[in-house]
Amino acid sequence: MGPVRGLKKRKKAENNKSHEDQNASGSGSSEKEGPLDWWDEFSKRINSLQSPAKGLSRFQSIFKMSRKTFDYICSLVREDMMAKSVHFVFNNGTPLSLYDQVAVALRRLSSGESLVMIGDSFGLNHSAVSQVTWRFVEAMEQKGLHHLQWPSTEAEMAAIKLKFQKMQGFPNCCGAVDTTHIMMCLPASDPASNTWLDQEKNYSMVLQATVDPDMRFRDIITGWPGKMKDWLVFQCSKFNELCDKGERLNGKVLELSRGFDIREYIIGDSGFPLLPYLVIPYEGNELPEQKDEFNKRQRATQMVAQRALARLKDSWRIIDGVMWRPDKHRLPRIILVCCLLHNIVIDMEDEVLENLPLSHNHDDSAYHQQICGTLDINGVHLRDKLSLYLSGRMTS
Repeated sequence: MGPVRGLKKRKKAENNKSHEDQNASGSGSSEKEGPLDWWDEFSKRINSLQSPAKGLSRFQSIFKMSRKTFDYICSLVREDMMAKSVHFVFNNGTPLSLYDQVAVALRRLSSGESLVMIGDSFGLNHSAVSQVTWRFVEAMEQKGLHHLQWPSTEAEMAAIKLKFQKMQGFPNCCGAVDTTHIMMCLPASDPASNTWLDQEKNYSMVLQATVDPDMRFRDIITGWPGKMKDWLVFQCSKFNELCDKGERLNGKVLELSRGFDIREYIIGDSGFPLLPYLVIPYEGNELPEQKDEFNKRQRATQMVAQRALARLKDSWRIIDGVMWRPDKHRLPRIILVCCLLHNIVIDMEDEVLENLPLSHNHDDSAYHQQICGTLDINGVHLRDKLSLYLSGRMTS
């Protein structure tokens, strides 16, 4: 995973077992009874929330996941969230259980509603909503990072390559990369705000992600101001550094025919440079048929990254729309946790995936395609070989 600016290692608190047992009861039932019994009681508190979306249960509409996935997340964060000595209670004095705390945090992240609105819906003080959500973010940073990592085995990478090739024919492709903007409302009177003013005159923070064919995030970099161009963000990424050193995208070379071999690479749009390991479309109007066909296939393949970012924002709406004066040191960590939750839903093969919309619009329509224009000669050779192969003029 690429760097997340603002992410710091925190000291793990001692696990106080007696405190965990004390905090385990909440919403009128014991955690040991499991999330089903917990939900029966908890749902009575939130009758004011929206009706279920089409094809989803009320639970799935509220938390953007099934109960199975919710229970798994609770098991991930249990130790870290129950270790601290802070006691949270509902307005009626009932202590929040682990399930209650996870529910509050997930609702805050998935709805994007204000702290006051979440507090009113759940019967909590808005400061408790803030503290519970941040405790959850910290716990997910510690216990959920294994859900966002570059493939570690040859078999895992081979499966990814096969899926990419089945999409539009690209052989030996390992990922697709794209960039989105997390928009913020910042005080225009503060000169420091200009750092975050992007090319479309919005205050924003960048999220750049490399995904696999299942829309799973495999590497991210976030925390940079939106005014930074896509290629500069990529240039600053750990991913690019590892590729330059030959420590990533350094797997098996695929021999298409005698004298024509293809190394591992990823696919991006024209906002990225053409590199020996990053393939972008051909530029220009009225391209030859072979290059035009290549571009159509390349853009169709790269769209998996656009769809992943669109689904991320649609599911975790705290990073959609315009955030009101966020803490810019904490925001990258919130973005990271939203990416982790996105991946967990995929890894759990959650049934909600079947009912989630499939869009590729992850940024406001005012954002225009950036053009980098940088070409590496080895990248040129790689793209031309791929174009020749996809045209059918080279047999594998």
